[in-house]
Amino acid sequence: MREPLSNPKNRVVTVIGAGPAGLTAGLYAARAGLAVTVLEKLTPGGQMNLTPEIENYPGAAGSAGWELAERMHAQAAAAGAVIRTAEVLGLNLGGARPVVRTAREEESCDALILAMGAAPRKLDIGGEAALTGRGVSYCAVCDGAFFKDKRAAVVGGGNTALEDALYLSGLCAEVTLIHRRDAFRGEAALVERVRQDPRIRLLLSAVPEEITGDTRVEGLRVREIKTGRIEELLLDAVFIAVGTEPQTALVRDWINLDPNGYVVAGEDTRTSHPAVFAAGDVRAKPLRQIATAVADGATAVSQITGE
Repeated sequence: MREPLSNPKNRVVTVIGAGPAGLTAGLYAARAGLAVTVLEKLTPGGQMNLTPEIENYPGAAGSAGWELAERMHAQAAAAGAVIRTAEVLGLNLGGARPVVRTAREEESCDALILAMGAAPRKLDIGGEAALTGRGVSYCAVCDGAFFKDKRAAVVGGGNTALEDALYLSGLCAEVTLIHRRDAFRGEAALVERVRQDPRIRLLLSAVPEEITGDTRVEGLRVREIKTGRIEELLLDAVFIAVGTEPQTALVRDWINLDPNGYVVAGEDTRTSHPAVFAAGDVRAKPLRQIATAVADGATAVSQITGE
């Protein structure tokens, strides 16, 4: 195991991303006496902000994702972490100290924690790009209210898709949940709730072929995999929840990534660069949840301080 950075109490730490991993890293680093800055280009909270209700993070059941994000943000800031709104445009990891470049400045640090998370994956079908923001959405909790009493479809089979369908069933007149397999990948408790909800129609072993409409979503063409039959759904919105893609473009030329683009780092969060650590959804690992992101953020700081 590599040694922690020398004189850790005097070290400068930069965290890229203010999701649960980044905010936890900021909290732990500040409490350890490190000079820590957390950089976030959007709103602190990351994917938590897209979750209508937290059900599986201990102590937070029933909370909205944005509420938990606000509490994490406030706690890290109160501990002394500097949390700034800034997009990281480039990195230089070739020198003695990592260098982080934003639109305003370049800063070097002794340790860099990558917590950029992941972004929604696209379907790459006809109509998707043209109608994004016009009925095509990747965030049900963000945009669901625009389609109250309308017809919506959710595409996906994991926890996010199941949660989105349940959330929309309380708003929309009709919800169709489309999944390419005949069984869901999400948690059994969520699957059971979806199956018991009379407002959700399941369309399994089916794949979307094209989103239709001129200036807004008007329908979705779906192909049944087993029969090849095409079904035309009349819709006002299509919510896409088919997974995420790691936000690793910044480090592609500097550290090792796996074939799917995630940062190669073990449970100690150490990457192929001795001063760079990876925490949260950006890291290659079997489970991506708030709980595992928080654990990564704490672990990364422990590796820096040696505590």
